[in-house]
This record gives sequence, C-alpha cells and structure tokens, in this order.
Amino acid sequence: MKILWCVLICFWGTGFSGGFPESTEKPFMKDFMGINGHFQFKPDLYAEVCRLARNYHNVNWDVKAPGDELTFPQCPNGVNWIRDVYGKWAKEGFEIDLCVQFGTFGESNEHYQTLWQGQEAWSYRYGFELAKTLGASGKRAGVTSIEIGNEPGNDFDDALYQKLFLQMARGIRDADPELKIVTATAQAGEADKYVKSLEETFSSPEIKALYDVINLHVYATLPPQKGRQPWARSFPEDPQIDYLKVVDAAVGFRNREAPGKEVWITEFGYDACTPEAMEKRESWAKKLNWEGQTDVQQAQYLVRSFLCFSEMDVERAYLYYFNDQDQASVHAASGLTRNFEPKPSFWAVKQLYEILGDYRFHRVVSKEPGGCYVFSYQKDLPQPEWVWVLWSATGEGNETFFTLQGLPGKAGEAVAMSLTEAGGLPVEIDRKRMQIRVGESPVYLKISP
Repeated sequence: MKILWCVLICFWGTGFSGGFPESTEKPFMKDFMGINGHFQFKPDLYAEVCRLARNYHNVNWDVKAPGDELTFPQCPNGVNWIRDVYGKWAKEGFEIDLCVQFGTFGESNEHYQTLWQGQEAWSYRYGFELAKTLGASGKRAGVTSIEIGNEPGNDFDDALYQKLFLQMARGIRDADPELKIVTATAQAGEADKYVKSLEETFSSPEIKALYDVINLHVYATLPPQKGRQPWARSFPEDPQIDYLKVVDAAVGFRNREAPGKEVWITEFGYDACTPEAMEKRESWAKKLNWEGQTDVQQAQYLVRSFLCFSEMDVERAYLYYFNDQDQASVHAASGLTRNFEPKPSFWAVKQLYEILGDYRFHRVVSKEPGGCYVFSYQKDLPQPEWVWVLWSATGEGNETFFTLQGLPGKAGEAVAMSLTEAGGLPVEIDRKRMQIRVGESPVYLKISP
C-alpha cells in the first residue's frame, strides 16, 4: 500500500481567477441517481437507494407479434403493467423510465425485418397507446420517459430502426407531449454490436426534432490484451479506459449537433460475486479467466462512478443492476442485492443517496489522476451548506493524507463509506494540522457556514 500526501488549497471568495468553475444548474443527487429494474423489482427495498428506476419493457409481452391488437395495460402473458409493475413502483415514489425493448422481435430473430414490414401505422399506435396508458404525464403509472429500443446496435437494420423510431416517437408525442423521448443506446462515432451511432442514426433534423434525451451505456472495460478476459473492468478514474471519455464524446456531439438535449447514462455497473460462486464458474468463464470485482470494490466503484458522472454534463445515471443470484458471469453479478439480501454496495449507495440527496455538485476542489479527488456538493439553503467527498483514485488500495486549507466554513464530522447496515465509521481529522487520511472508499466531510 502506498501513502501519498496532498495539500488542498481553496481560493474561496478571494477573486482568484484561476479557480474551478462553479455550477448552479446541476441536478440534485436525488434527481440524478437511478437503478435498473425488471419484473421482480422490489420497490420498497430499492426506494432506500434512489427514486429513479428504469424498466426493460418487452414489446413481446405486449403483443404476440407486431400488428396485433393492443390491450394496454393488460398483456397476453397475463401481466398487467399498472397493477403488477409500474403502479407498484409509482406508489413507492419512483419516477420511471420505460425502455421499449424489441425482445424476440429484434435482431436475434432472423425474421425480425419481416415481422415489422408494413407496420408503420401500427408502430405509431403502439407508441400512442403506450404513452396514453402508462404516461399521462407520470400521474397514473409514474412513467415520465420512454426509450425506443434498448441496445439494437449495428445488427439491427438502421433504416428500419429509424423508421420505427419516427413512428413510435410521433405516437408518444401526440399522446403525451410532456413525456421525454429517449434514444436507444448510442455513442459518438461508429456503431457497434450494442450501440447505435449518434451521427448515423440520431442526427437528421426529422429525428432530432423528436427526442429529448441522448442515451448512453458505459462500462469501465479495460482495453484488449493477451491473456486478459474481454470483460475485465477497472476503477472509474483509470485514464487508460474509455469509461468517462465516451460520455465526454456524447456531450460534445450534443453541444455541436443537438443543443438543448439531455444526456443520460442508463447503464453502468460492476460485477461482484462470492468466492463460492467463483469456484462454480461455468467452463467458458474458467477458460477465459472471467473475474469480477470484490464486494468492497463494487461498492467503491459504484459510488465513485456516481460522483464522477455528477461532475459531467449529465442529467441522470442509472446503475446496473438491482439484484443478482450470485452467478460468476459478466452482468450476472451486478446487483446491489444478492438474492435480495443487501451487498456492501447497497449500503454504500444508500449512504450516498441519504447524505447527498438534497445536494448538487458544486465544484472540483482537487482532481489529480492517480491521486487526490475532492468534489464539493452544495445544499441550496438561505445559508449554504457543503459536503466534500474525498477519495484516492488509484484502484491500487492507496491511502492519501489530505491537508485541508481554505475551507468555506467549519469542518464538521467526517464519515467513511458505509459497507454495512450500521453505517459508515467516523474518520478522524487532525484538527491541529487539518489533516485527514483517505483511501479508495470515499469519505464524506460535512462543512457548515
């Protein structure tokens, strides 16, 4: 373990022109943090960690084939979207992002283009009835936004996708003008298997006029290397990965081509399973040497991801996933809970939500690659209050001594990231030297006027 020293000098109210830019337009963290759910989602449990939820809504639940009669909110498989899903979530206070997922009508079906042939008018009606039944500006079922497609990628014919997008989006807009329309997963540059290209798919004036939000999925994947499993992930601030660069590139596209649109991250996450599950890895996982993060690393990296995203020009970030069954596989161990029992990441995200929920990102105090990160969050009161979040951004277990100077107020209690229901442990501040010791787990320092 390495121990680093860092001195933080803040130029607060001194007229220093080289300071860090302040933002008063950032969302409150309670309006920023979200989670991905599905049919088994337990809204009363996950209401402890956020108030935004995203659901994978399969078109093949709504109808047996495109063109069939629409019976919203009742599905042919017996599910009633309001009674069994969205109504329950809304009662617990969730604001819901509905992701229309093509499912068995997508590219995995070799006949998917035939299924959608001649269904333009039906696609409009589908969007209209979906928004009319579940939208109603969020008052009936809590749905306030609809994504058209999850990860159609370049395997889904782009001309067909654009045609479906236009029809569904027009139907949604006509039924409920207040609903936000969200693109499928996209990125600046070329499309890939899971992601559409912003330039190729979402840059025409006709399409730009209809969507409100650009949708990103980002994972902290390491670059390919001999002997390295293809899904290996790193810590959020790692300069060798594209994790944050993909977000910056999408924001750049938005600024150039679609000003006024929001940017959301609707998936990010880390896998963490038990040692027992690792022993039972399937043959392919053993062959490729699949390995996730530890429970503690998952907690650290999820919290730090939320913090990093909150600094960026992003309005929301939804973590993947709500629950897992302790399977040693990519995306199969990403839950905040394991068989609905909280993992350390659950308590860490819950603490973040509770401490910073009424605060918004304010400014960067320190941001040293491979060293000190300190972000300031401000509460909007007649007399502002602040929380500084401090951590060592190395991914190597390093600890850092921070020397605090120029605080905007009086340093109150400092508490470490929580890993259990008992909450985070107090962190001692040497008030004579104004020093605090911080590691990979963020520390919350409360500051009063």
